[in-house]
Amino acid sequence: MEYTGLPKDWAFRPALDAELKRYLVLAYVQRIGGRFAEHKLYPYLDELQVQVDELARLRSEKDLLERSLGGDLLGFDAQTGRSMHEALRDPRLDVIDEIIGHALPHLNEALTQGTGLREELSARIRFAPVGVLPLLLQEGWLLLRTGTEARVYQYAVPFLRSPDVHHALLHVRTRYVTSYSMGITCTFEHMKRDLIRLHSSLPNPAVFAFESELGLPHIETFMPLAKQLVYEEIRARS
Repeated sequence: MEYTGLPKDWAFRPALDAELKRYLVLAYVQRIGGRFAEHKLYPYLDELQVQVDELARLRSEKDLLERSLGGDLLGFDAQTGRSMHEALRDPRLDVIDEIIGHALPHLNEALTQGTGLREELSARIRFAPVGVLPLLLQEGWLLLRTGTEARVYQYAVPFLRSPDVHHALLHVRTRYVTSYSMGITCTFEHMKRDLIRLHSSLPNPAVFAFESELGLPHIETFMPLAKQLVYEEIRARS
């Protein structure tokens, strides 16, 4: 998988050079855009969210540092009672302001693009249970079909938390088991019967099938979206 990320401390290392940081961010966003053009969502969406959150944290810490550098006392805020001091500006803080002010709009725009693409691709996946679902849905099988191949994953959801997609990716645990070549004599129902016969530890499993005609990248997109869909389905039925 091609590396597209930025180092965690890119905004202030190895030097506070605003022009250099602009080029770094633009090149990064361009790389991410290239992955989105190939319908590859992960880990790139997560990378973007981490970068946005990190810049927000850096801005908060910068503001706190600025307040701690107050000069002579000017008075007190009539509403809050807090002391007001003359601002003492460190030129390096101005550079950080410039870096964050340039980077955040580009990163947020890319994040919005990726989130929209995720919703669009999710809507293009046909998703349905195979047969009657049991009362307990926390473990079973996921059948992911692309073309004539259906890959089988055993899944487990130990915890149901927020509906946020990041929780879905973290809390739906999967393990690849086998693949089937689909045809007239090998349907999703046939696979379910075969899996029950071969895996007695799951005698009454929940089975969900996913199909897409888009040829989605399996690791970067199809599997993460399948996890998201099944997680939302289990939460809705719990």
